[in-house]
Amino acid sequence: MGLKERLFGIIPEEDRRRISPHFDVIGDIAIIALPGDLNGYAPVIAETIKSQRYGIRTVLCKVEKVREDCRTARYEIITGDTTITTHHEYGFSYRLDLGTVFFNPRLASERRRVTSLVQAGERVLVPFCGAGPFVIPVAARGASVMAVEQNPDAYHWLLENMRLNRCAGRVTAVCGDAFDTALLPSEPFDRAIIPTPYGMDEILGVLVPYVRPGGMFHFYTFKNRKQSEEMERTFKGTGYHVVTRRQCGNVAPSVSRWVFDLKKAGHPGRVVGTSANPG
Repeated sequence: MGLKERLFGIIPEEDRRRISPHFDVIGDIAIIALPGDLNGYAPVIAETIKSQRYGIRTVLCKVEKVREDCRTARYEIITGDTTITTHHEYGFSYRLDLGTVFFNPRLASERRRVTSLVQAGERVLVPFCGAGPFVIPVAARGASVMAVEQNPDAYHWLLENMRLNRCAGRVTAVCGDAFDTALLPSEPFDRAIIPTPYGMDEILGVLVPYVRPGGMFHFYTFKNRKQSEEMERTFKGTGYHVVTRRQCGNVAPSVSRWVFDLKKAGHPGRVVGTSANPG
């Protein structure tokens, strides 16, 4: 029985219809979003979720959208006493504070798809890396990773997760602006995984010179379908081979997150993975 069904007879029908049956779970924390005039129902919804999902200790209600400066949302604690949790994903563990760090559990299979393409010995760049959900699996595959994160709170948890997952020796972590190319080494990377924040598409052009000819980009962006098709045509006309264009979930009416797997023009110095089925 789903959340809305469990709320039958508890919340007036006209209000119950407006409540989303979906909520995110990160570690032992559930996150709900409600129309502002229904926030009064948050406590009963929180208790319903806890009775529905074993192991949920905290329920948060989103009261502010993701902010561009550090990609975090603002939450109100409905039940529980902390926003810190440990999230498990495909054999890896991520400690983080949802009050200060952005983390999207809905991208788990997409992260697995992309990171499974990486081969041992590759040099991989991950800007906007957050608490490390792309970084850790790539390092575990034997790659050398440079991880860049501007939010000092996310950077703190990145370092903690490198230790927790025993891969610190294969990661160079930098707390800084992904647009600051002075942070980058002169030796080019084989691959860049770019989970681009909304409105920062120009990062791709900034990082192009730092990936070798024949190397791969996994570039995430927010577009409607028509815009994504136009972007694909632009890539094809400017020296990229578009290996994949994939939709990675809706974020607003008609707007989705898209990923482009792009191979940079030129002859590779080594062979790198270019495709895989989603996990």
